[in-house]
Amino acid sequence: MNIQIIVNDQYHDKCFRELAKEPVTALRGVTQQQADALQQAFGITSISDLADLELVRWARAIRTMATAESEPRDAAAKESLIDDAVEMTFPASDPVAIESSITRIEVAPDKVDASGDHQAASSIEASNEQAMGERALGPGGERKAGTA
Repeated sequence: MNIQIIVNDQYHDKCFRELAKEPVTALRGVTQQQADALQQAFGITSISDLADLELVRWARAIRTMATAESEPRDAAAKESLIDDAVEMTFPASDPVAIESSITRIEVAPDKVDASGDHQAASSIEASNEQAMGERALGPGGERKAGTA
């Protein structure tokens, strides 16, 4: 650590043990008026007193724990829902959506069972099978050549 950037010029030659005993005005940016206020409010007369101030230790502990704390459950759930919604939408560069100014939402295949997605899925499937069967038959009902 470059001590010269955090203490005033007249304290540059002091070791850390000596600096701890010096008044808080030794710290760069602390005025005599601020030092007097610290002394009146908290009884602080030295850098060591400032470092030992219980409020400072509590504040540091809270900040340290805040960085280690996981996200609250409801915030994580909201984030997950937003992520899922973003993944299910078409990108803004989709030309069909841009030209028609329609926002389309696509549900990923692993999220929805397509056979149960339509109310008439079974009748659609039967109609498709019938159409495929008629295609394979000729005009007289006999099978076309090359179809099984």
